Amino acid sequence: MQPLLATRSFLQRALFDTPQDTPRLSTRALTWARIVSVVALIAGGALLAIALHIRPGDGLFYPVTLGVAAVWAAAGIAGGGLRRGVAVSGRGRKISPAGQGAVLGIALLAIFLVGAVVVAQIPLLRGPVDGLLDHARFGALPAVLAVTVVTGLAEELFFRGTLYDAVPSRLAVPVTTLLYAVVTSVSGVPLLIFASLILGSVTALQRRATGGQLGPMITHIVWSAGMLLLLPPVLDYL
Repeated sequence: MQPLLATRSFLQRALFDTPQDTPRLSTRALTWARIVSVVALIAGGALLAIALHIRPGDGLFYPVTLGVAAVWAAAGIAGGGLRRGVAVSGRGRKISPAGQGAVLGIALLAIFLVGAVVVAQIPLLRGPVDGLLDHARFGALPAVLAVTVVTGLAEELFFRGTLYDAVPSRLAVPVTTLLYAVVTSVSGVPLLIFASLILGSVTALQRRATGGQLGPMITHIVWSAGMLLLLPPVLDYL
């Protein structure tokens, strides 16, 4: 019972406790955030569609993917840049959200790796996932890992920053999660779209609970880097 209570308390603090000092944008800043968001979603989505349809092993994959990250990062910086945010410890002290983000990232990674056992048995689902992971299998793994980390950081800077601020606060979590999934849908990989809904929901709740993007960034890169490194051998073994 004690572990369950501790887990519930952690999730409450990390995802559902809302900070009282979340700043509100001026009318001018809000309009600017919305303009930047629309431009970024169109440009970033188009480049992402190109990147994810490049043949595995093709060197063009790296600059195009970094171009996608550059769009997200530029939009995130234009809308206000990085805000670290504040988390609350079990003793009520204000702490960095990084630790909570790491724990959530590891938890998501474990859940998705367990889910890989099911995916491996369904060719219709496994095929598109294998195609996406071929970039790691046939490309330069350190380069793919670096691109994965940079892209994850840039996505959180924008989706849980500028875009989150551009949406009415009561709708920010569902709307930013949905738009993140819509952008991801250009991959044509059903499980990646499903993953974006889960990851997007968790990181959006973190953004609301901490008031910043640091926690979501840590969660995202722990999950994405772990999936890149561990999912291929898990699927190969199965």
